[in-house]
Amino acid sequence: MVSQSHPPASHTWQDVKAPNGVGYRIKLLSQLMNRQFQERLEPHRLTPFHWVVLCCLWEQDGLPTSELGERLCQVGGTLTGVIDRMAERGLVRRERDRQDRRIWRIWLTPVGQELETILPAEAAGVRDSAMRGLSDAEQQLFSEWLDQMIANLTES
Repeated sequence: MVSQSHPPASHTWQDVKAPNGVGYRIKLLSQLMNRQFQERLEPHRLTPFHWVVLCCLWEQDGLPTSELGERLCQVGGTLTGVIDRMAERGLVRRERDRQDRRIWRIWLTPVGQELETILPAEAAGVRDSAMRGLSDAEQQLFSEWLDQMIANLTES
């Protein structure tokens, strides 16, 4: 028998309605952080989506387009356009896989690699602004809660 978790009896439907609901507040937090981060990315002519692509490639350069899309949970058309614009800007280059010519790999250019020395500090600045007033332990706990909530909703 699978036990079902229910909210405490003290919770009411008022707790889920905007603007009190957790989902609404997480959405608002995300929008506010994205807005601040976008302002920091504008001088570099980048978007938050460019940022996440760059992060994946800084972690593992030369990813196949399909794996990059899986990591970002993106459909092909959306990612293809972003990669096109990043290639036009000289941030990445596409190259056919040497063993399987059907596969396109995405590689950072020196310009894309250099951004790793600049952009993480910008992202940290936004994060630090949002986390101001929270202890290191509270920040860690918040991060763990977010991971657990995401896991709860992505389980099959």
